[in-house]
Amino acid sequence: MPKIGKKAKNIIAAASVLVATAIILYGYFKVGITAALDDYVFFGLVTVILPIAAVNYVDYRWRKGIDEHLPDFFRSIVQAQEVGMTLPQALDEASKRDYGPLTSELKRMMMQMSWGYSFEEALTAFGKHVGTVLVQRILPMVIEASRSGGRVEKVFDPMGKFIQTTIMLERERKTQTRPYIMIIYVALFVFLFTIILLFKTFFASAEGVPLMSSPTMSPEGMQRIFLHLTLIQGFFGGLVAGKMGEGSISAGLKHSLVMMLLGFVALKFFL
Repeated sequence: MPKIGKKAKNIIAAASVLVATAIILYGYFKVGITAALDDYVFFGLVTVILPIAAVNYVDYRWRKGIDEHLPDFFRSIVQAQEVGMTLPQALDEASKRDYGPLTSELKRMMMQMSWGYSFEEALTAFGKHVGTVLVQRILPMVIEASRSGGRVEKVFDPMGKFIQTTIMLERERKTQTRPYIMIIYVALFVFLFTIILLFKTFFASAEGVPLMSSPTMSPEGMQRIFLHLTLIQGFFGGLVAGKMGEGSISAGLKHSLVMMLLGFVALKFFL
């Protein structure tokens, strides 16, 4: 998967907002401020969330691929230096292997060095372009190891083990938080079940006639309130799931989209 830069993300977000605004305005001029406008607003929200969530997911997979291949990359550096290669030569040899998305970044760095960049300048440009947390942590150590000279492989070997341990701890954390994410989905289903049960029991009969002797709000009005509550529940529940599962609120947009769609379809079908 390719890297998606901040500029591309901003352009996609702006285009999504413009399309969503057009959908909502079209609905407003067509049906006015009525219950039917809720459908246009919902599809406008989907139009905003879907592209942003997709872009964030692609970028997240790219960053994850970079981090997961770092231990293999450092092992290759250690093996190359053990046979007498210098650090730049070891990097050049490593760039010829397959490390997923990391391979293209290594080739970019070697190309910059062939254009006259120093080793440190190429590493710094690599860190700015990749920008993952692990890369930002290890780059200063790599630069200092290059400056110090000597047996640099003694630095890269424990560094690779450190990265591998960090990745394993992150996987363990995600495994431990997965049940809590499922709880958020279960909470949405319980919320939907309660809403449907209340509406069917207290607000309308099978023919849609109000059952309460003196209702303060029509069944259609209650349907709108329940729909708004469901969308709010799904949106913010998804953001919480993303923060718990991947440590990022923006990563929860895909959960928000799924839960909002589930809630919208459930209420439209059962109510």
